[in-house]
Amino acid sequence: MAEQAFDVVVIGAGPGGYVAAIRAAQLGRRVAIVEREALGGICLNWGCIPTKALLRSAEVLHLMHRAKEFGLRAEGVGYDLPAVVARSRAVARQLSGGIGHLMKKNKVTVVMGEATIPAPGRVAVRTAAGPQTLAAPAIILATGARARELPGLEADGRLVWSYRHALAADRVPKDLLVIGSGAIGIEFASFFNTLGAKTTVVEVMDRILPVEDAEISAFAKKQFVRQGMTILEKATVKKLDRGASTVTAHVEKDGKVTTQAFDTVISAVGIVGNVENLGLEALGVKVDRTHVVTDEYCRTGVPGLYAIGDVAGPPWLAHKASHEGVMVAELIAGQHPHPIRPNSIAGCTYCHPQVASVGLTEEKAKAAGHEVRVGRFPFIGNGKAIALGESEGMIKTVFDAKTGELLGAHMVGAEVTELIQGYVIGRTLETTEAELIGTVFPHPTLSEMMHESVLDAFGRALHI
Repeated sequence: MAEQAFDVVVIGAGPGGYVAAIRAAQLGRRVAIVEREALGGICLNWGCIPTKALLRSAEVLHLMHRAKEFGLRAEGVGYDLPAVVARSRAVARQLSGGIGHLMKKNKVTVVMGEATIPAPGRVAVRTAAGPQTLAAPAIILATGARARELPGLEADGRLVWSYRHALAADRVPKDLLVIGSGAIGIEFASFFNTLGAKTTVVEVMDRILPVEDAEISAFAKKQFVRQGMTILEKATVKKLDRGASTVTAHVEKDGKVTTQAFDTVISAVGIVGNVENLGLEALGVKVDRTHVVTDEYCRTGVPGLYAIGDVAGPPWLAHKASHEGVMVAELIAGQHPHPIRPNSIAGCTYCHPQVASVGLTEEKAKAAGHEVRVGRFPFIGNGKAIALGESEGMIKTVFDAKTGELLGAHMVGAEVTELIQGYVIGRTLETTEAELIGTVFPHPTLSEMMHESVLDAFGRALHI
């Protein structure tokens, strides 16, 4: 087949790649996008979206069990796991189809197949119909990442699951071990625990949700334990002995190794970038610990080659990938976009209770040399939270004591993944405490707690 010429070729159609393709097309570029599996990538098909659909089912089930608290009656409450999973998969399919529509709307050429870069400005694609060659002066790598597998802890889809197996679960475990308490691990732990699995979480670091502020991690742990989870911190799963229907885990903690049997294990020990078989080494692209090394504008050092999203390193977040995609498309088009500020990108975990944060933790702010002022406000002091029956939670804000700069915000509780964006905007606008204190927050809302936390940092809280 003859070589096809484009202005931009994007490899990978996840939330970074497809957004980059759309923005480049909006700017008048001829764009092709290559995807080897499904439009929308892991996030839409096997990550962010379907997990939220599962967690929503668990949330509704949790509320149904609490019906009496709200003066309601709900008898014979239960769940249909195949139906729960089917809904989740249907949501993913619907959105994946939507990406296809967006590609057509923006006149982006979609090539389904596996790509390599044999030379600068060239992309070779192995498709079902045979090989194709695409040429473009600008190539954007958006190949994403996959689950990390540790020796001896590899997923087999039967007793040991990866996130993909968990998303298409054919059973609710009776005794579940989750290895890793980052966002992926703790979300699945929360989902299956709500459905009745006896859940144990093992975390190698000194606390669960280790990237979060220590106070938030401690608060979340307390809620998880109250819900029946067993949390083992500073612990390591050394080995898994797989039997016919059970897995015996050898867990080391405090220098001692103990064994415990589980019927299911979910391994959630991080991710590795999809950098293999792309031809990066021959091009001279620098790869560090499975992630492509880039500058602040996602340039790889090879002229015309960019890398965005998970393959380019942390933070491993879909919204970061999308924003990078827009930035790179605008850069290619000759515009002058601002580089990404990682410390102004929010992280959200959709367990119960939810966890969300942006910027520096109190510990990191102090380590960076800031003299800090810290504010806190509990959900129990908020009328809307009490009315919702969601009085367990906290909002914490960290300010520079000298300048009033908002250094970080950290939340745990109902709907905090929606609330955090207020502080994200504040950081983007380089807001100080003065603007936040002077802002009128609507009543009754959960967002009032954001105001009160700021007030508390400066000794002016009204409702505690």
